[in-house]
Amino acid sequence: MNRALSRRGFLSLAALLPALALTFGTLLAGSRPALADSVAPAVGKAAPAFKLQDQAGKWHSLADYKGKWVALYFYPKDDTPGCTTQACGFRDNIFAFNKEGAVIVGISVDAVASHKEFAEKHRLPFTLLADSDKAVTRSYGVLKKYMGVMEMARRDTFIIDPQGRIAKHYESVDPEGHSQVVLADIKALKAAAAAGSKGGR
Repeated sequence: MNRALSRRGFLSLAALLPALALTFGTLLAGSRPALADSVAPAVGKAAPAFKLQDQAGKWHSLADYKGKWVALYFYPKDDTPGCTTQACGFRDNIFAFNKEGAVIVGISVDAVASHKEFAEKHRLPFTLLADSDKAVTRSYGVLKKYMGVMEMARRDTFIIDPQGRIAKHYESVDPEGHSQVVLADIKALKAAAAAGSKGGR
């Protein structure tokens, strides 16, 4: 029985490690997550392609969103405090994003099952993509090491324009109020694009 209890305790601790690494890693004074060996795509460059499964197991690729504005946000871990705040902020503004013809897509290195539980728990009405092998997170230059042990996505957001180019990049964002900032910038970018189009006639 003691062995069973010990094993159960060990498994519980193992499950908590990612969240603990994220929490303590971001609280350390003056510390930032260590960069992995990759560079974020520059504004104006093509967004790296991807093909990943969402919380329902459905496959999505960047090409699916051609012709639309995309708020592609990377986050460290499902159902941790900051990530929940950020996701619920996007959820609460979903109708405003829809009005602008913009799509919200979240990516973390969590598994499909984890995304499903997270989305159902907080009634998230947008796509969460599972980058379990971390390849897409790395290609966007946001794969980080927390406390030197856990590789997770940094909290970065990219606005991708209808042509599939990076229009704006936010680094290490504050989850509180972030969705409003992204929404306002999408509106501004759309207005600038429309003005440029008229001027070119």
